[in-house]
Amino acid sequence: MSTKPTTTDLEWTELDQRAVDTARVLAMDSVQKVGNGHPGTAMSLAPAAYLLFQKLMRHDPSDADWTGRDRFVLSPGHTSLTLYVQLFMAGYGLELSDLKAFRTWGSKTPGHPEHGHTRGVETTTGPLGQGIANAVGMAMAARYERGLFDPEAPKGESPFDHTIWAIVSDGDLEEGISAEASSLAGHQKLGNIVALYDDNHISIEGDTETAFSEDVLKRYEAYGWHVQRIEQAASGDFDVQALYAALKAAQAETERPSIIAARTIIAWPAPNAQNTEASHGSALGETEVAATKRVMGFDPEQHFQVEDEVFAHVRKVVDRGREAHAAWDKRIQEWREANPRRAADFDRISAGELPDGWEKAIPVFPAGKDVATRKASGEVLKALGGVIPELWGGSADLAGSNNTTIDASSSFLPEGNPLPEANPYGRTIHFGIREHAMGSTMNGIALHGNTRVYGGTFLVFSDYMRPAVRLAALMKLPVTYVWTHDSIGLGEDGPTHQPVEHMAALRAIPGLNMVRPADANETAIAWREITKRHTTHPAPHGLALTRQNVPTYEANEGVAKGGYVLFEAEGGRPQVILVGTGSEVQLAVEAREVLQAEGIPTRVVSMPSVEWFEEQDEAYRDGVLLPDVKARVAVEAGIGLTWHRYVGEAGRIVSLEHFGASADYKVLYREFGLTSDAVVEAARESIADANRR
Repeated sequence: MSTKPTTTDLEWTELDQRAVDTARVLAMDSVQKVGNGHPGTAMSLAPAAYLLFQKLMRHDPSDADWTGRDRFVLSPGHTSLTLYVQLFMAGYGLELSDLKAFRTWGSKTPGHPEHGHTRGVETTTGPLGQGIANAVGMAMAARYERGLFDPEAPKGESPFDHTIWAIVSDGDLEEGISAEASSLAGHQKLGNIVALYDDNHISIEGDTETAFSEDVLKRYEAYGWHVQRIEQAASGDFDVQALYAALKAAQAETERPSIIAARTIIAWPAPNAQNTEASHGSALGETEVAATKRVMGFDPEQHFQVEDEVFAHVRKVVDRGREAHAAWDKRIQEWREANPRRAADFDRISAGELPDGWEKAIPVFPAGKDVATRKASGEVLKALGGVIPELWGGSADLAGSNNTTIDASSSFLPEGNPLPEANPYGRTIHFGIREHAMGSTMNGIALHGNTRVYGGTFLVFSDYMRPAVRLAALMKLPVTYVWTHDSIGLGEDGPTHQPVEHMAALRAIPGLNMVRPADANETAIAWREITKRHTTHPAPHGLALTRQNVPTYEANEGVAKGGYVLFEAEGGRPQVILVGTGSEVQLAVEAREVLQAEGIPTRVVSMPSVEWFEEQDEAYRDGVLLPDVKARVAVEAGIGLTWHRYVGEAGRIVSLEHFGASADYKVLYREFGLTSDAVVEAARESIADANRR
């Protein structure tokens, strides 16, 4: 088999072509063996994926987490074999046995790529559009990381410069999130991202003419992207020389993000299945697989065929990766010697450690003063920003309401932006009115590493973020959502803006920790705990914060345990326990005063986070919610779904089981029965019920 290059532009040999065709064979055989999957796109994209992993990307298969690596995002996660085959070929730890176990229980090759499950997978892609938005977040993080450690270096000359490569599909570009994220990327002039658009004209329902006819490149040009188009080779396959040249040109474009549209034929070169919707999501069938193997010169009787010569050829990328890594190590050492203080920060941040004494910066608020928890959060953020340089974030155009401006003098905006606070390495991100993209770019930022990110909007608009929030929980990403205006307490904006079911719905997401602080001090302690947990127990956290002022109580470390005794019963063992969260804790406190005056010993429990509370051992939980005290009342300005398991059969829930209205928040609480009187009455009923049992 000849290894002589066929052109001088790109070293592309017959052995390279054989490796690409081998990738196609592996994709067909993997799907055929399990009987389900998506072979067609993996077959047609094989040359592009091979070019990236074997010819273009800076990566080291022996160190998948190397800081200096390029990132690769496969946004159409259904074509996971596009990635798995390259990870196998490049030596990331996947073996042929893993490809043979595709989409089966316990395998390293699940139906869609899963970050943290398969080595070399940079993000979990499944819902279309999420991957390209993740890639935009990675590109943002790469720029901020450069600003932390090497801002003065000329473009392209810092060890922290690298490229974010992505493959996107028609489906990705039809999803609204990709429009949000791509608009943001163009505005930010993210010249470190290159997207290859697989323009194969096929979706599950057939030709994309059924639903998709816009000029994608004109749209992306309007976003501010650098655009290119490459046509097919005469054979119908990729023109690898043209693709390579386009990818190199895109990588060289540092002022704008880049997208390359490539017209492809799905399931190429299957003689009968190519260009059909059936090949998108179904096994080709034994007859078609055999026919395709004959077209490519493979033995149709063999399965998962990888010739020794091909295997040795593709595994050379391991040595090239180590060489690139060694060259980077030399550059980083030179940088270390020239920047000892920044090098110390880099070592601390990359290890996930926090600066010494950072907790001392967190304010303590005087008891007795009414403060909105959103305002308290803003003060805590500014304090943390002064001591944790890797902390950055912003809001979906609601910074003044969310109190998320960490530094008003420093906005994360590209060179050329006319605003006086614009700084390509700025602290405050302006996500724009793009909540879904904000959630997913935050995921990309967290996945990239070496920074800590938060993002804010109104709690009701968490609906727009939910798919990204779910994926953050699935990946256990350390992101923080600052969700303000957390109840009907926002008042006159009315039911469209008043969250009712949102706390219960968000608490239903496994792995998402929701925190609804009662006051300013709970807010401060919650921020401290979240900051610590992002190092020790990575997981997404949502802060639900009030617009309206609420009373401030003495600081209590029980906040970090999710639930604690805020006020103890007086005059004996508690006869009733009142459980409150967020702004409704004050109603429980007021009700306790009435009940105590009636001679009813009453305990008040503040429960800012049911997830944190459930982490505690049984002894602690029983010490807060005494098992023998059956009379209990929970109060929250939202649906009561969360609280049934805590109040028991004799308990009562004071909640809101319908939408809100437009009026002053005090009027709303009164008219909807969210009052201390209602809590008192519920307590009396619960006590009576418990005594009857």
